[in-house]
Amino acid sequence: MIVADVVRRAAARRGDHVALRSEAGALSYAELDERSSRLAQALRGAGVVRGSRVAHLARTGPEVVELLFAASKLGAVLVPLNWRLAVPELRRIVADAGVPLVVAGDAYADTARAVVDGLARPPHVVGPGAEYEAWIAAHEPVDPAVACGPGDTVVQMYTSGTTGAPKGVLTTNANMMACAETSPRWSFDADTLSLTAMPMFHIGGIGWAFVGLWNGATTILVREFDAPGVLDRLEREQVTNTIFVPTMLQLLTSVPGAAQRDFSALRSIAYGASPITTPVLRAALRTFGCPLFGMYGLTETTGTVVQLDPADHDPDGPRAHLLRSAGRPYPWVELRIVDPQTGEDRGAGEVGEVWMRAPNVMAGYFERPAETAAALTPDGWLRTGDGGFLDEEGYLFLTDRIKDMIISGGENVYPVEVEEALAQHPAVADVAVIGVPHERWGETVKAIVVLRPGASAGAEELTAFARGRLAGYKLPRIVELVDELPRTPSGKVLKRELRERPRDGAAGTP
Repeated sequence: MIVADVVRRAAARRGDHVALRSEAGALSYAELDERSSRLAQALRGAGVVRGSRVAHLARTGPEVVELLFAASKLGAVLVPLNWRLAVPELRRIVADAGVPLVVAGDAYADTARAVVDGLARPPHVVGPGAEYEAWIAAHEPVDPAVACGPGDTVVQMYTSGTTGAPKGVLTTNANMMACAETSPRWSFDADTLSLTAMPMFHIGGIGWAFVGLWNGATTILVREFDAPGVLDRLEREQVTNTIFVPTMLQLLTSVPGAAQRDFSALRSIAYGASPITTPVLRAALRTFGCPLFGMYGLTETTGTVVQLDPADHDPDGPRAHLLRSAGRPYPWVELRIVDPQTGEDRGAGEVGEVWMRAPNVMAGYFERPAETAAALTPDGWLRTGDGGFLDEEGYLFLTDRIKDMIISGGENVYPVEVEEALAQHPAVADVAVIGVPHERWGETVKAIVVLRPGASAGAEELTAFARGRLAGYKLPRIVELVDELPRTPSGKVLKRELRERPRDGAAGTP
C-alpha cells in the first residue's frame, strides 16, 4: 500500500463514517476521498507533478490531511511547515524544498506571501477559506492515480533544528505504513475516537492522525492546545486514544479538578517526544486512570520504535525504576548501543550512542548526501545521536543527546539524571541542565529551573535537595531561575539556545 490507498480503501468500505472532526466540522471518508482527488487535480493544474514538493503553512486542520492524500495520489510530497518559525527561517525551508506551491491557512496567508516574496522563483500561494474552497471546487473529483511505490517519498518534514539548520527528512510510503501498523499495540481499531493536539509539522501530529485514518477510525484535530479545553473534549466526546508530550501532560494534570473528571472511555494515552519526569508520570496515572504508553522515536524513524508498556508503569512497585526507561524496541526493530568513536558495541549498562535499523527508518535527508551518509551507515543503521544504555532485560535508558553530555573533572555527567533529581523537589515545575565552561574542571553543571506558581526555592535549597540523590560531581554549581524554558513545538528543550545565552560565572568544584 501507499498512503493514498488508505483513504481509497476507507471510502470504499465505510464511506459514511466520520474520518475527521475539527473546528471546520466533520468530514466523512467518502468526502475526504473526493476532496483529496479534487485537490490533486488542482495541484496538477498548478504545475505539481510526480516528485514535486507542496508546502502547507497553517495550524492543525483538515486541509493538511487532504494535502497528504492529494500529494500521494499525484506522487508528490507534502512539506508541512512549522508555523512558529520566523519568515527568514521559513524562506530557507521553502527554498531548500523547491516548492512550486504553498497552501496557507487562516492567519498565515500574509506570512506565506512574505516568505515567497523573497525568493528568486516565488511559489504560488493559495489562501485560506473561500479561496482554497473555490480552488478545489473548480476541479473534477478524479483520482489521478499516479503510479507510486512503497519506497517513494510522501512526506518531507524538517527536523526541529535543536542542533542547527533544519534538514528535510525523506519519509516514504513504507515508513508511514510501518508507523500505522504499530497502532493495534495502542488499542486502536475502527471504533477508535482518537484526538491529537500535536502540530501537524511534527511526526507525532501527522503520524497520529494517519494512524487513525489507517484504522478507518475518527480523528479529532485540535487546532491549538488549551489544557482545560482539551480535558473538556476528552470527557465530553468520550475520546478513546490520544497522544501528548510531557509538557502537555503536566499542564493537563495541573488543571484544578482534573482527577475528578470522567475519563473512563480512554483506552490509552501515548506520550513521548521528550524526557518525562517521574512526578508528571505519577500525576498522569492518578488523573486519567488508563494505560500509558511511553514512546521513543525520532522524525527520522517515523515515530515510535521503542515502547514502555503499561505494565511497566508501576511507580510504587519493585520495578519502579523502569519509569526512567524508554522501554524495549519493537520485535521488528534492531537496536544497538555503540561507542560513537570506534563503532564497537557496548555491553549491558555501558553508555554509548543509540543505533537502530527498522522499516520505519527514513530514506535520508533531502539533497544532503553528506548529512545522510553521517546519519545512515551503508548497511542501514541510523545513528540517532542519542546517548543511552541497555539493561540486562533489554530496556533502553536514555542519558541524553551525545553532544549534551557534560564532562566535569574527567567525570561524565548525564543531564537527565540531574534533571530527574531536581524535578522531585515540590517547588520545581520544569528544569533543564546544561554544561558551561569552567577554567579548572573543563565544564561544570548548570541547572535552569522553573518554579511552580506561588512556590519559592533558592539555589542553595535546590542544590541541598539534590545532594541526597546525586554524587557530588553531578551537583549543579549554578542554578538559574527563569519563567519558562525555550522548547520546540514537540516539547524538546532548546538546550542550544540555553547554552548561547549570556552565562553567569562558574564557581565551586565538581
